[in-house]
Amino acid sequence: MSQKFTRRNFLKTSAAGASLFAAPAILSAKNQNEKLNVAFIGVGGRGGRNVKTMTSYSKVPVNVVGLCDVDERWLDLQSKEFPNAKVFKDFRKLYEGDLRQIDAVVVSTPEHTHAYATMPALKNKKHVYCEKPLTHNVVEARAVTLEAAKSKVATQMGTQIHGLPNYHRVVELIQSGAIGKVSEAHVWVSRAWGRQSAEDAKKNNDRVFVLERPEVGMTPPEYLDWGLWLGPAKERPYHDVYFPGPKWYRWWEFGNGTMSDLGSHWNDLPYWALELDAPKTIEAFGPEPHPEIAPASMTAVYEYGPRKGRMGDLPAVKLSWYQGDHKPKIWRDEEIPQWNNGVLFIGEKGMLLSDYSKYKLLPEENFKNFTPPEPFIPDSPGQHEEWLEACVNGTPTASPFSYAGPLTEANHLGNVAFRAGKKIVWDAKNMKIPNAPEAEQFLGREPREGWSLG
Repeated sequence: MSQKFTRRNFLKTSAAGASLFAAPAILSAKNQNEKLNVAFIGVGGRGGRNVKTMTSYSKVPVNVVGLCDVDERWLDLQSKEFPNAKVFKDFRKLYEGDLRQIDAVVVSTPEHTHAYATMPALKNKKHVYCEKPLTHNVVEARAVTLEAAKSKVATQMGTQIHGLPNYHRVVELIQSGAIGKVSEAHVWVSRAWGRQSAEDAKKNNDRVFVLERPEVGMTPPEYLDWGLWLGPAKERPYHDVYFPGPKWYRWWEFGNGTMSDLGSHWNDLPYWALELDAPKTIEAFGPEPHPEIAPASMTAVYEYGPRKGRMGDLPAVKLSWYQGDHKPKIWRDEEIPQWNNGVLFIGEKGMLLSDYSKYKLLPEENFKNFTPPEPFIPDSPGQHEEWLEACVNGTPTASPFSYAGPLTEANHLGNVAFRAGKKIVWDAKNMKIPNAPEAEQFLGREPREGWSLG
């Protein structure tokens, strides 16, 4: 696992011109009368909930054959529940063993190790469920997207909101022309995980405040393997500003702040409804970029070109993202309901405002007698169940890596533009930023020695 994985090597080895948006992979199947043998990488917190949901509530019988975590507390807890499962601290060791008894892998580690835990599974033709965001950066997202297409296994990114009825109904309304063709959309979230003072953190209902990287490290807890937790990230001393989660989200080395996390949920809706592909340009606004820590508040503006969709020819779209104390002007001017988090579509014939669980057509008086279209998106049994069913019978999932990968790329590009401090032009085919090549340093990174995507 020593080969370096860089953007240049990736483009040489992966058919650089391949489409990002290929049709979903043909899924391999398993005898439905057999149990699905699943290995879980990351079994505390969100990972623990994934273990519980898939083993206790699924109609698909799941046999836990592997458990992996760098935190001995969680590993001990889960191994008592599943005493026949093999136990690992280092997921690389899991993949070096006999994989014949593993059908599928669930990845619930911190963001910076998602791709490193996912890629070996894909290369070994194992079905994969990975928590959001799919990867830590753009290069990793592209690699995972292409490897998933080659592997033809069942994949799913864990964006549970994607499977809820409200998102389905909103997509149906937009794609059936309820407000006409859309050329503008706004997404805002109140969360402000990033660089901020104690006063601002309290105002933003954040439990963590951080302004600079600690100069002196701390002794790691006995139950934590800090070197394995770091994974491909650069070596640095342990400190409790990074661990436990969700503290690590704020640091560029481990996460990407609010955008990569909540962008997976909130940008998902316009990305899906508007049938977007790769953005043409991205520009971001906010505080002076910090070399270590993501911003608490920021705005990112994406420009997407004309494209084909359910309604035929679709116009160019401007999609704006706001986090923390940044909000759209139409919201600040109180021209729409003051929802703390929301997605606003602006079309030829009106507007649609949505959050996770509800939506409004605006102006409301214009839609008093509106009849919604017949539903055409099937109900979902839930993101976990969709994936488990896909593993055993080949049915599609709602957020396969062929969709989640490009969505993740777009989210990361908002942070790339922010860190570059200028509007960037994105050459998606070649993974280049022709107007600002210096910004390409933020597309990926060299992993620490001993770590490679292969």
